[in-house]
Amino acid sequence: MSDTPNPLRDPRDKRLPRVAGPSVLVLFGVTGDLSRKKLLPAIYDLANRGLLPPGFSLVGFARRDWDHQDFRQIAYEAVKQHARTPFREDVWTHLAEGMHFVPGEFDDPGAFEALAMAVKELDESRGTGGNYAFYLSIPPKFFPQVVEQLQRSGLAHGDDAGHEGFRRVVIEKPFGHDLKSAVELNDTVHRVFPEESIFRIDHYLGKETVQNILALRFANTMFEPIWNRGFVDHVQITMAEDIGIGGRAGYYDGIGAARDVIQNHLLQLLALTAMEEPTSFSAEAVRAEKAKVLSSVRVPEDLSLATAHGQYSSGWQGGVRVKGYLEEDGIPADSRTETYAAVKLEIDNRRWAGVPFYLRTGKRLSRRVSEVALIFQKAPHLPFSLTDTEELGQNALVMRVQPDEGITVRFGSKVPGTSMEIRDVNMDFAYGESFTESSPEAYERLLLDVLIGDPPLFPRQEEVELSWKILDPIEEYWSGSRRIEQYKSGGYGPDSADELMARDGRAWRRL
Repeated sequence: MSDTPNPLRDPRDKRLPRVAGPSVLVLFGVTGDLSRKKLLPAIYDLANRGLLPPGFSLVGFARRDWDHQDFRQIAYEAVKQHARTPFREDVWTHLAEGMHFVPGEFDDPGAFEALAMAVKELDESRGTGGNYAFYLSIPPKFFPQVVEQLQRSGLAHGDDAGHEGFRRVVIEKPFGHDLKSAVELNDTVHRVFPEESIFRIDHYLGKETVQNILALRFANTMFEPIWNRGFVDHVQITMAEDIGIGGRAGYYDGIGAARDVIQNHLLQLLALTAMEEPTSFSAEAVRAEKAKVLSSVRVPEDLSLATAHGQYSSGWQGGVRVKGYLEEDGIPADSRTETYAAVKLEIDNRRWAGVPFYLRTGKRLSRRVSEVALIFQKAPHLPFSLTDTEELGQNALVMRVQPDEGITVRFGSKVPGTSMEIRDVNMDFAYGESFTESSPEAYERLLLDVLIGDPPLFPRQEEVELSWKILDPIEEYWSGSRRIEQYKSGGYGPDSADELMARDGRAWRRL
């Protein structure tokens, strides 16, 4: 057995907890929704759990005429509203002492010189040791500019061996909008930061249930023997949302559902579901197996039969009349950006040959759900009459990512009574019922990993490029379409998505 420690282990177990060392987190885009609703609360929750060092410091950078106290007040309000753990005044007071703010524009060298002076002062006053992590919670078009400013100001120069402290950069998705732009972005960042100092955040990989895919497969002998083409009929991977685009028109239009979700979240779920057992849970071993799977994915030749996309139209959802996509503020009347995308993919390797993987994502659907479902083949011989099994479907194993995290196993069972009638039943495992502790938010886990320097949950560039190689032909095909199908808000998506499955004699799981 490998002696390599498992970096996927939750820090709250019986071993010594993983606690970040002295460090400064510089947060660009601190005024945005992501910072307010996720990042600032996650930082407080880490502090509340005792996982940040006493001298930890947070520096906000934004185009605001704020002083340190203004920033602390904004952070206080975000924490009070969105933090997962109970608010404790002593924890907040200590955390707020290390909060500083630097106003400035991304194109202003003077602002970055002021930032450099601020973090050096924190090194002296709070003992942060020159360890800096730069979180780019900003639109991707500004990534190159900020990275170059970090280099020009000397902030990016460091030594991960520990002589001058580490320097790490955290990049939020999307990592480009196609393969070409992803390569260009990577080249820009690589000119300043080495690969081991680049942390590409896909928040889905920080979710407990996503990590539990590996535990389910490789810690249990009952599942892995049937996790292959000999038993699995097909796999469905779903991320459905019941909301529209909200105020994200500027980001979303021109990006669409496939680039926003399939290229990163769903293809990462596919890789974790289909990968071979790694030799250890080190970053390199896990990433190598994911890359093997992604490089084996085959996009069907006839994309008219293997893809579907659409836009939500107006309708009723939760008893409320909602707008269609083309009626949303900031969306052009002739936009062809998809809010629903479904694709059929195959994996050309020994384990999965002939097993289709169906991926779908959409907005304004009937309910919010994210899951990975393995649908098993029917039993080769059923010694029952048709009436005995008319309510019997295929066995399924469903890993629920959100909102009710857990695992469901669907199988056939005899209905109580004197006749032999078989019906589907579910056996459920729910995190909330099985563990007394609440699960950390994904950003808690990922921010801690950045500060510690643990990279297994962060996609490397090879995975990003392989994902774009899968998606680019589909996007190119859709760009030549004359129209985009409409689907009613509050429903199940466009008819073409159901037709995609029906052609194979299958059906989507009910949302």
